Formats: sequence, C-alpha cells, structure tokens
Amino acid sequence: MEKIIKLGYLQQHNTASKEDNTRRLAEGISDLAKQGANLIVLQELHNTLYFCQEENVNYFDLAEPIPGPSTSLYADLARKHSVVIVTSLFERRAAGLYHNTAVVIDSDGSIAGKYRKMHIPDDPAYYEKFYFTPGDLGFHPIPTSLGKLGVLVCWDQWYPEAARLMALQGAEILIYPTAIGYESSDTIEEQQRQREAWTTVMRGHAVANGLPVIAVNRVGHEPDPSNRTGGIQFWGSSFVAGPQGEIICRSSDNEEDLRLVELDLGYGENVRRWWPFLRDRRIEEYGDITRRFID
Repeated sequence: MEKIIKLGYLQQHNTASKEDNTRRLAEGISDLAKQGANLIVLQELHNTLYFCQEENVNYFDLAEPIPGPSTSLYADLARKHSVVIVTSLFERRAAGLYHNTAVVIDSDGSIAGKYRKMHIPDDPAYYEKFYFTPGDLGFHPIPTSLGKLGVLVCWDQWYPEAARLMALQGAEILIYPTAIGYESSDTIEEQQRQREAWTTVMRGHAVANGLPVIAVNRVGHEPDPSNRTGGIQFWGSSFVAGPQGEIICRSSDNEEDLRLVELDLGYGENVRRWWPFLRDRRIEEYGDITRRFID
C-alpha cells in the first residue's frame, strides 16, 4: 500500500554562534516546508559546535532541559509549518546528569517522543563519555502523525542490533542524526575508507530490515579548542537509502545542503515479501547475542 512522505533534511556547517546556527536552521526548515516537506531531519547536536573535541566542564552550560528553550523553538516551527521535525539536543536531566537526546516534534507542535543515545564513543576528538550518560529509554520507535520513526543517533549507526530492535517494533524508517568526520592526520585513502564504511553499514541496515534509512551529518571544519589535534573535518555526505540499500540521494562532502526527497514507506512491504528476512530468523538460536564475547 502506497504511503508517501516528503522528507527534508539540512546538512549544515556550524559556527560558534548558537543564534546563527538556529536562525539558519529555522530558515532551512521554512524553505523545506514551502517545498512540501512534511518530515524534516536535523543533524546531531545541531545548535552548537561539536564541543566533544575536548573535556571541559564549562560546556555543560550548553545543556538544557527537555522540554526547554530549544524544544519550544522547534515546536513553534513544527506547528507553524505543519511538519514533523527530528531534533538533536544536549539534554540536562539533572545536575551532573546529561544525555545526547533526539527529540521528535509532531506537526501540531507537541513532543511525540525522545530517544537518548545509547552507544557513547570515547575516542580522540570524540570525548562523548565525559558529557553523556548512556540512554535509558531503550530502542523504541516514536509514533507520529506520519508513522513510527526509528530514531537513533550517530554512533548507534554502527550497531545492527539497534536497527533490528527498531524494525521488530514496527519502525517505518530508520533515522540517524550524525556528527562524524576525518581526523586531520588521516591519509586521503583512509578518509575515503572511513566515509564509505559509514555509508555502507547503514545501507546494510536498510537491506537487513527492509526499511529506508536517512543519515544527516554536519559538514565543514571545526577546530579543536585544546589544539591537541587539527580539529575535525566533518564529511557531510548525508544520504537517503531505500529499503534495498539503494542510494536515493547523497549530499556533498564539503558543502552545506538542503534536500527534499519523496519516499514511499509502503514500498518496504513489497521488499519484505520478496526478501522475508524476518520470517527466516532463527530466534531460538540467538541467545548468546547478549553476551559481550563468546569464549
């Protein structure tokens, strides 16, 4: 059965000014809505620079409660334009307790639900464990007026288990707000391997689950405030893939972009009939998957 959505996304280069970032996001949301978008996805931690390049307690001042100022801002935009918006915020849950949280605003301005990032990296220039407590809301699709959205965040995209759990609960699309880029010392060849691995793993989630996938990444260079590295060159390359992993659109690796894509969420029904992976799962044999390592 045909189920058409008009999906928009914003790939943006962030500046040190939160006001500038949110102003440009609001303009982009307005532009996409005028083009007919009814679902708009933003990149990870879109209000600010990617502050996790260093460990600095002052950055906790960037966090805010949910609901809070940012959810109010994006709720007003969602209501004004009658669109569903997937946001990505630095959540202050309590003093000393913070999360990397995606919030879905429905087209009437209400908060449809939120997802707290579950897999938290801790690598050079990606010191997220210093800032974010792992999520405790589980992997559950968020019901909206457009359908059930399987919202995950960045590092979650490398884990097939997360995508599968969303699919098994009826998610109709997998959505990954993202902030990922090259380390300045990597060779060109290594940079390309990393970017293609990133794209490929999510295309695999699309195929394995018979669902479309969207990943929205930031783009451009952001300096390392500590000067320990040359900063991060965020590689953009935001993309939409169909339920057979086919690339429907892909953005530049070095420029901002605003895209509108028409998706038929009902097409996944046909794909799952042709490739019935869920039917053939041997669930009685998968008990060991919850072990850290089988030894």
